[in-house]
Amino acid sequence: MRLVADAIGGPRAIAGKLARLARTARLWATPSEVRRRLDELERRGFVDRQPGRWQILFGGLDMLRFVIEPAARDYYAQQGISFGFHQLLRVLDDPVSMIDPTGFLSDRDTIVGHVMQVVHLNPVYDLQLLQMFPDGLDELERQVAEMVAGTHPRRRSIGAIVEDPTYHARLLDYVRRYRADPDTPPLVRQEQTLRADPAFAAAERTFATLPGFIAYCNRLPADFAALARRLRHVQRFPVELALG
Repeated sequence: MRLVADAIGGPRAIAGKLARLARTARLWATPSEVRRRLDELERRGFVDRQPGRWQILFGGLDMLRFVIEPAARDYYAQQGISFGFHQLLRVLDDPVSMIDPTGFLSDRDTIVGHVMQVVHLNPVYDLQLLQMFPDGLDELERQVAEMVAGTHPRRRSIGAIVEDPTYHARLLDYVRRYRADPDTPPLVRQEQTLRADPAFAAAERTFATLPGFIAYCNRLPADFAALARRLRHVQRFPVELALG
């Protein structure tokens, strides 16, 4: 119950969560803002050809079901952590981070908070995504440094969720190395047994980076009905769509 209370926070924290939810809903109804963000990522070299909104949505669902969820279940099982309870804490701390797996509809601080909430399989996607915002990487480094120093305003709620107490120090080191050299080796989570599965390994390789995710989305059908049928029938990552 203490962890649940820490994740919920006080009245000010709850008001902030509701405001972020409302902004996310408005973004979905404002395609021009998503296009503006994609334009910025294209300008920075992360997007070669922009996918459609439905391709992004269904690509995000594939990333969630083929990589994020199975990797989390595998990791939590090895750590002796309840997957269901941990997901509850994440939803209570920031609901938006769970309903927008791609991050394209999220505020800058929602993405920053998400990176700090979870010991990531590989955070490079999020660091690339944050460059939608002119100060995205600046703010990530600043807030992670506050977590390490124990001065971040959300330190109690994030501390109630994060699985590894050494994660923020390692993340801060990686963010600084990435900013100095984007090709620096990523902070990859090693405690995964699923990599022995070729389909999971191909999915992880494809969704690890923003360019890989965008390329995958562009290989999907553009029609909503075709995407919906595919979601029902494709239950394993299609390795033919994997990043080479």
